[in-house]
Amino acid sequence: MRKLKLQIQLSVDGFIAGPNGEMDWMVWNWDDDLKNYVSNLTEAVDTIILGRKLAEGFIPHWAAAAEIENEEQAFAKKMSETAKVVFTRTLEVSTWENTDVAKGKLVDEIHKLKKQIGGDIIVYGGGSFVSALIKEGLIDEYHLFVNPAILGSGMPIFQKLSSKQNLTLKYVKGFDCGITLLCYTPKKD
Repeated sequence: MRKLKLQIQLSVDGFIAGPNGEMDWMVWNWDDDLKNYVSNLTEAVDTIILGRKLAEGFIPHWAAAAEIENEEQAFAKKMSETAKVVFTRTLEVSTWENTDVAKGKLVDEIHKLKKQIGGDIIVYGGGSFVSALIKEGLIDEYHLFVNPAILGSGMPIFQKLSSKQNLTLKYVKGFDCGITLLCYTPKKD
């Protein structure tokens, strides 16, 4: 069965954005080690899932970035060309290339994707969508990129949990740019 991986940037206190959606605290001057880690993480991925709100910026951003010749073009092409599924209650059809719309029940849609033949699936956000995936126990690997910032308040991704979820730490890795990676999997009872 395919794995669903979460790759997300967090503040030390667990927020993915400031109270007004600010992301100016995120570290973007990634060192080569971090770029290689993310490249290896996404290599096995052949499907990206997104909430509608994030998709509206994510998909056009990577499509435009894939057209610019620079050192990040190969990664941008990977993001642009990888099949995407946008989870939405408001869109009937996708206007984006290489993107399908999922309108069914979240758990059913994710299980259907996981049962398909293919590579891994990765989710990047948004906040409410990721919270719902976590609440339902659908994430198979957590790749939490902790940035060296404390926000005090903001947008959490663990807001919808109704019960404790135990995790197993797979590894921790620090990067020269100041980001620390925490990789977890759900603890098997």
